[in-house]
Amino acid sequence: MAIPELVRHRPHPSLAGLVAGIVGLSELADDPVERRQPAGSLLPLVVSFGDPLEVVSLSDGEGTGRYSSFIAGFMPGHATTRFVGTQRCVQVYLTPLGAYRLLGLPGQDLARRVTSLDAAAPFLGGSLPERLAETATWAGRIGAVEQALLSALDAGPEAEPVVAWLWNRICRSGGRARIDNLVNQTGWSHRYVATRFRDQIGLSPKAASGIVRFERATADLGRGALAELAAAHGYADQSHFTREVVRYSGEPPRALLAAQRPTAYTALGAGPP
Repeated sequence: MAIPELVRHRPHPSLAGLVAGIVGLSELADDPVERRQPAGSLLPLVVSFGDPLEVVSLSDGEGTGRYSSFIAGFMPGHATTRFVGTQRCVQVYLTPLGAYRLLGLPGQDLARRVTSLDAAAPFLGGSLPERLAETATWAGRIGAVEQALLSALDAGPEAEPVVAWLWNRICRSGGRARIDNLVNQTGWSHRYVATRFRDQIGLSPKAASGIVRFERATADLGRGALAELAAAHGYADQSHFTREVVRYSGEPPRALLAAQRPTAYTALGAGPP
C-alpha cells in the first residue's frame, strides 16, 4: 500500500463553528484495508472521486454498504470500514451545528446512520465529484467544495439559540457539565430543551455529552494512569472509564492507544479543542 497523501485546509472564517476542517485524501491499496473508526463529535462528509468505501458495520447505527460520497451522522458508537483500490476524496468535518446549517436537515435525520450525499446534500453531489476528478490540484478541489459550502450558508436554518448554547457549553466542559444544571440555566423545561436539541443536533444532550467526554478523555491516553484519567474526566472510576471506551471504540483503553485508531482530529492534525 502506498503512503497516503493528506492535505489539510483551514476553513474560511465564515464557516467558523460549522466546519472544523477540510482535508484532501489520496490512498492506494492493492489489498483490502479495514479500519475501525471510534465515535466522535465531528461528522465526516466525504466527496469522493475514487473507488467506493464499504461501511462494513456500525455498532450503534444503520447504513452499511458501499458508498462513493456520503455523510456519517452523529453516532454513539464505532464503525468499521473497508476499501480496496484508490481512495481519492475531499473530506469535510462538520460540527453538528454545521450539519444542521449547511445541509438544512434536522440532525435526527442524519444521526445513527450513513447517508449518501445525493440524498443528504445534492449540491455537493451531482457533477461535483466529476469536477474534482478533472481538477489538477488539491487546492482547486478543496476550493470547489468550500465554495459550495459557502454558497449554502444563506439557505440553511440556524440552530435555535438554546440549542447552540447548550452544545457549546457541553463542548467547553469537555462533556463533564451536568445536563440538568445546564438545562435549568436556560429557563426552559427539560422536555422542551431535550426535544429541540435532539431534533437539531441529532442525539439527546446526555448522549452527545458522553461522546464529547470520551473524545477528550481518549485524547489524553498515554499521559497518565487510567485511574487518574478517569478521575480527571469525571468518570466514576477506572472500570467506568474502560466500559465507556469499549462502548464508543470497540476496545479497551490500552488497546485503543496501541492501535492508534484514526479520528477526525487525527486527520486535522490537532486534538479536540
